Amino acid sequence: MPESGGPSTPRGPISTDRPQTDTPTAATEQHPAASEQHPAASEQQHPVAAATTAARRAGLLVTLVLGGLTALPPLSMDMYLPALPEVTRSLSAPAATVQLTLTACLAGMALGQLVVGPMSDKWGRRRPLLVGMLVYVAATAVCALAPSAELLIAFRLLQGLAGAAGIVIARAVVRDLYDGVEMARFFSTLMLISGVAPIIAPLIGGQILRVTDWRGVFYVLAVVGVVLTFVVWKWLHETLPADRRHSGGVGAALRTMRGLLADRVFTGYTLAGGLAFAVLFAYISASPFVVQEIYGASPQTFSLLFGVNSVGLVVVGQINGKLLVGRVSLDKALGAGLAVITLAALALLLMTSGVFGKPGLVPVAAGLFVLMSAMGLTLPNTNAQALMRTPHAAGSASALLGTSSFLIGAVASPLVGIAGERTAVPMAVVQLVCALAAVGCFLGLCRPWRAARTAPPTMDR
Repeated sequence: MPESGGPSTPRGPISTDRPQTDTPTAATEQHPAASEQHPAASEQQHPVAAATTAARRAGLLVTLVLGGLTALPPLSMDMYLPALPEVTRSLSAPAATVQLTLTACLAGMALGQLVVGPMSDKWGRRRPLLVGMLVYVAATAVCALAPSAELLIAFRLLQGLAGAAGIVIARAVVRDLYDGVEMARFFSTLMLISGVAPIIAPLIGGQILRVTDWRGVFYVLAVVGVVLTFVVWKWLHETLPADRRHSGGVGAALRTMRGLLADRVFTGYTLAGGLAFAVLFAYISASPFVVQEIYGASPQTFSLLFGVNSVGLVVVGQINGKLLVGRVSLDKALGAGLAVITLAALALLLMTSGVFGKPGLVPVAAGLFVLMSAMGLTLPNTNAQALMRTPHAAGSASALLGTSSFLIGAVASPLVGIAGERTAVPMAVVQLVCALAAVGCFLGLCRPWRAARTAPPTMDR
């Protein structure tokens, strides 16, 4: 298969000839729209830039492809949820064992990003992505045929490892193509797609179970994987030219990651984003028990509230990308998001601990809605700010961003049930602690009040 997916002249919406910009300077941070004031003159002076601009204007297909890759992992996780009781009966396995199929997939997604990210910096974006997608399809097909829970767990792990390619490489491709406010806008657009996926995935899974058994869910996921693989092969061209790729093996990859983590500002944005993601994980883990067991809501009411909160996140993400980016600095938007998350977590702690008496479901649901919606300001801007510092190693940087989010979230999630299912205080405590830690990392490591950034350390190639 040719690496470009066709003739040497790019035929799709992605151009490999992207003029590179190093770490953003104070001038670009203070005037993010300056480079867009005279696009015609800029294109006349720089033909390569004109070609790249034309490619970006045809970016709807790029958005859909990268959005599909980003949405595949939550589809793999959440579409399967309604089938868990049936899997337990079908494979004659304990519920705790079947739950490990979810844990295995999540662990695979976290660890797979550490492998695929550096691979994409060495061999380009297309090749590791296509290999990952093919392995994903094969692993998903085996899951559909699994005769035992143990085999299902093993191939769910492999499915997660392979599916991680879509997450990490989608972020790296965005970094290859965009910079500054354009990148922040694109991440906000991706959030629209990836935010909808967890909402509709259980609904799709439930409808599939009406016409077939749990194995049919994996067959559908395999078909989705085949379609995405074809679309990537056909239309997603290489975005990392050969002269920007890294040489070396595992040692070089580890040195690159060590160099990234040595960049104080990059590490600050990575930790702030991971801790904010942990607040989200705590909500996802605890909200079914909080809403249904503590406040007595029906499953339908919980589903409605979960969907409303997800819509809030998506809407605020679009406000961030369409209205704020380019008018307000990314650090100010990020700081506002972290502040709102912290205040909402504090309000939830005060309500659930009985400071204001025994609250009903409505005020608690309102607090969760505000907290979730503020994620639309936080998550895309932490990704954009971190990746703006790493044009030299976008794959490895994307891997560290994704892995840290999954791992910190995985550590925080079990803590929400430490006091049982009859109190929401642990959820609020975990959310407030993670939010305060995110604010501390943002202020202590990123130091957003500084107008100019120090250049990130040079990576070993």
